[in-house]
Amino acid sequence: MKHETVQEYYGKVLQGSGDLKTDACCTPDAVPERLKQVLGLIHEEVSGHYYGCGLVAPDMLEGAHILDLGSGSGRDVYALSALVGAQGRVVGVDMTDEQLEIARRHVDYHAEAFGYDTPNVAFHKGYIERLDELGLADGSFDIIVSNCVINLSPDKPAVLREAYRLLKPGGELYFSDVYADRRVPAALLEDPVLYGECLSGALYWNDFLTLAKEAGFADPRLVEDRPLGIDNPEVEKKLEGIEFYSATYRLFKLDGLEPACEDYGQVVTYKGNLPESPDVFVLDKGHRFETGKPVPVCGNTWRMLADSRFAPLFGFSGDFATHRGIFAGCGGGLPFDRSKEPAEGCCC
Repeated sequence: MKHETVQEYYGKVLQGSGDLKTDACCTPDAVPERLKQVLGLIHEEVSGHYYGCGLVAPDMLEGAHILDLGSGSGRDVYALSALVGAQGRVVGVDMTDEQLEIARRHVDYHAEAFGYDTPNVAFHKGYIERLDELGLADGSFDIIVSNCVINLSPDKPAVLREAYRLLKPGGELYFSDVYADRRVPAALLEDPVLYGECLSGALYWNDFLTLAKEAGFADPRLVEDRPLGIDNPEVEKKLEGIEFYSATYRLFKLDGLEPACEDYGQVVTYKGNLPESPDVFVLDKGHRFETGKPVPVCGNTWRMLADSRFAPLFGFSGDFATHRGIFAGCGGGLPFDRSKEPAEGCCC
C-alpha cells in the first residue's frame, strides 16, 4: 500500500473519529487519572481527529525528550508536552498535510493551557521510515512513541531501525499498535478501507518480535493488550476469520540484553517513590513490583530497571557474576524431560 493511499484516507476520507468503521483505531475508556486532567485541556479539534488505539504515556516523563511517530492531529504530542514539563520537549512527525495543519494551528493554545512561556513542541512533515531526512541526531531522544501508526508503514523494519538509531542508550520505544493472530493475506493490502482502518497492514505478532530483535531491541516486552471488535459486517467478511489485537509494547535500547531470560540471582525492590504509582510499579504485563517487596528478576529485567531512567525507583541486589540457568519466572524453561531415568551404558 502506498503512502498516498494513507494520506487520502486520513486527510480526506476521515473527517473525525466518528467516521471509523471499526474500533481498531480507538482508545478504550480506561484512562489513568494523571492523564484525564491533561486530556481535558486538549483542544476539541485536535481530539476530534485522534485515531490512536492505545495510551502512549509511560511513567517518569519529567524533562524527557520524546519523538512521536505518526503524530496526526497532535493529541499525543500535546498530552506528552504537559507531562514532560517546561524543560522537556516533544517532536511530532506526520506525512498528512491536513493532520499537520490541525496540530500546528493549536501550538500556542496548548502552551498557554499548560502554563508555558514558550511552546515545547514541534511538528515535522516526513515519513517515519525516512527519519534520516529530517536532520534528527542519533541518540537524541529519551523515548519514542507511536499510536496505531507503524501498521500503516510499508517498510516496518526501517521504522524500527530508525527508532533504534534515534534513541539514547537506555531509552525506549513505547508504542501501541494493531497485531494479527496470523499473517494477513497480501491481497488484503490493496483494500484502502482495511488498510486505513489499521487492519490489513497489521503484523503477525510473531513476525513483529523477530523484526524488533533484528533492529536491535533484544527483548520486547508486552505491556497490555485487548482484542479488537470488528463491528462492520462487510469488513469482517473480508478478513476471513483473522483475529486482531491492540497491544502496547516497550522496547529498550540496552547493551547486554540476552535472547532469553537468564537467572543471575538478582533481586530488585521498588521504593514507591514515583508519585503517580506509590504502591505498584508496572514494567510490563508480567512484572508488577509492589512497594517494599523484594522480587527476584532475570538479568534482562534487571538491566531494564538499572540501566534506564527507572534506576532511581529501585534498590538492587546482586550482579552478573554467577549464572544459574534460565529464569522460569520470565517464561521459557529447560526444554528437556526431567522425568526420564538416565540411560545406562550409553555415550554420545
